[in-house]
Amino acid sequence: MLAFILRRFIFLIFVLMGISLLIFCILMTFSPERRAAAYVQSPQQAQNIPGIIKQYGLDQPFYVQYSRWMRQTLQGNFGWSLVAAQPVWNAFAQFFPVTLELNLFAVPLTLYIGIALGTLAGIHRGKAIDHLTRILAIIGWSLPTFLFALILLMIFYGYFGWFGTGIISDDLQLYLLNTPDDFIRYTGLYTIDGLLNFNSAIVIDAVKRLILPVATQVFVVVALLMRITRSSMIEELSKDYITTARAKGADNRTVYYKHARKNALIPVITVSGQLVALSLEGSVAVEIVFNRHGMGWWLVSSATQLDMPVLMFMCMFMGIVFVLSNLMCDLLIAFWDPRIRLSNS
Repeated sequence: MLAFILRRFIFLIFVLMGISLLIFCILMTFSPERRAAAYVQSPQQAQNIPGIIKQYGLDQPFYVQYSRWMRQTLQGNFGWSLVAAQPVWNAFAQFFPVTLELNLFAVPLTLYIGIALGTLAGIHRGKAIDHLTRILAIIGWSLPTFLFALILLMIFYGYFGWFGTGIISDDLQLYLLNTPDDFIRYTGLYTIDGLLNFNSAIVIDAVKRLILPVATQVFVVVALLMRITRSSMIEELSKDYITTARAKGADNRTVYYKHARKNALIPVITVSGQLVALSLEGSVAVEIVFNRHGMGWWLVSSATQLDMPVLMFMCMFMGIVFVLSNLMCDLLIAFWDPRIRLSNS
């Protein structure tokens, strides 16, 4: 087990190097003048593009620029984010909690609903519950995320006025700005920090503004999980060991949930890890429609403005998340099914 984990971390180093080289090569296709424009922060600087090129070494060979960036990165200096007007790491600390808070509610619901409905659909293949889940899966997978988000926003916020957009209401935001000492930010997540500060008003308001984004993300992502769980359950129920269990007198609940579902969840765990990794990168449509400035919003804004330090940082972050999620999935599968030996992987 330890050797397996060590190999994966060594693999992570090579993956990150490959990602950084690839992205750096793509960014180098832009002219020095175009890349220098990304560092302009005032009208005066816009008149001195050659000076900016010289200052940041944008006219130097590729290997010199890449080695400089790598050296600064290893020192914890990820550059300056023009979109956020602050260092990249500080901006990450600001935007990541927004995305994390959304996923703390959305991911558990997605896993529970997707596995539960997919299991029922597989058990009752061809029956009403199976047809219903298949219809929901088709709708959820084919309906654009932004369209579903706009429909929910129009109905529940525009018509009924039940929920709002953003992370927290303007009144509470103003209150926090005027009385910063009354609210300690422990995690950056309003729901958790509100509980830790015993402020029920902030908790309730933050949860109300999470309901529609969470519902959107769950409905879209759960479709894939349902389909995979259903297909895996159907495959397991057709195997010989299920017939043997029935012949020995095992009841349906034991056959379905103790034998079939346990093996059926192995591919589901792998897919779930990828879904969680994608979720941590931020849902662009959800964050833009519901005005939640998280990782997805930050990435899109940085891409449109060619904020290169942010793009490099986000690519590295994505690589780390995906490699670690795969590692966690492998460990979880080994724990779930001891027949799988990671030392031979």
